[in-house]
Amino acid sequence: MSDKKVKVGLVQLSCSGDVTENMNKTIKGVREAAQKGAEVVVLQELFRSLYFCDVEDYENFKLAEAIPGPSTESLGSLAKELGVVIVASLFEKRAEGLYHNTTAVLDADGTYLGKYRKMHIPDDPGYFEKFYFTPGDLGYKVFPTKFGNIGVLICWDQWYPEAARITALKGADFLVYPTAIGWHKDQDGFTNDEQYGAWQTIQRSHAVANGIPVVSVNRTGVEGDMQFWGGSFVSNAFGRVTYKAPHLEEEVHVEELDLTGSDRYRTHWPFLRDRRIDSYQQITKRYIDEE
Repeated sequence: MSDKKVKVGLVQLSCSGDVTENMNKTIKGVREAAQKGAEVVVLQELFRSLYFCDVEDYENFKLAEAIPGPSTESLGSLAKELGVVIVASLFEKRAEGLYHNTTAVLDADGTYLGKYRKMHIPDDPGYFEKFYFTPGDLGYKVFPTKFGNIGVLICWDQWYPEAARITALKGADFLVYPTAIGWHKDQDGFTNDEQYGAWQTIQRSHAVANGIPVVSVNRTGVEGDMQFWGGSFVSNAFGRVTYKAPHLEEEVHVEELDLTGSDRYRTHWPFLRDRRIDSYQQITKRYIDEE
């Protein structure tokens, strides 16, 4: 991989209760990113709707769709037209009564390459995802696209170094995280800063530990009691932030990733070489409370 670079578009938007409006707005964002030179475009988590997991409401299951299905067909046609890879987070209806938080990948020729189902499902105030989503059962996934091997994880997966490590070990050139996370609109500024800082830091640490860039795309806008904090960002393979979006504004940005940097960082900081894989068996325990 000599002089391998890829231009990644981040589409950070606010959403409304109108699914068609959100899709059209997102398509416009993909077109803008492609016009700016993007080869890969990453969309925020569950971009077709408001973040409905702030409440437990059976009506919201009507937002789900098959994958592949209508959205992947539409985005696949768009990917082919523009010659870009699209990473699209969708609400999947797998079967009657069985739903997942899923990301589909469309290659630059419009081909549907497959999907990743979110593995880690939160259940917190304002994030009642266990009500809606069955944990993923496809394992961690890397998608070989025209513009590189993309490792896809989703939102709450961000907090788990195990997920990033396994995805990196499967050959990802870079990691992407479609995300929907924010602040309670009445929360104090210190807590806001601390939470965003932790969120960004943990993802930058995945870049450092694995020697690959990280792209995180979050939504913005106020929905109910939540101010989604935007702040989408790109980290290089050693954790340096090369781009950060504003918190409260929509933004379509294209950032060039230097994938050749991974070999340099992994050679000079050989964390993968020095892993003691013979000593990690206990990591599969819930908690190590006896020797």
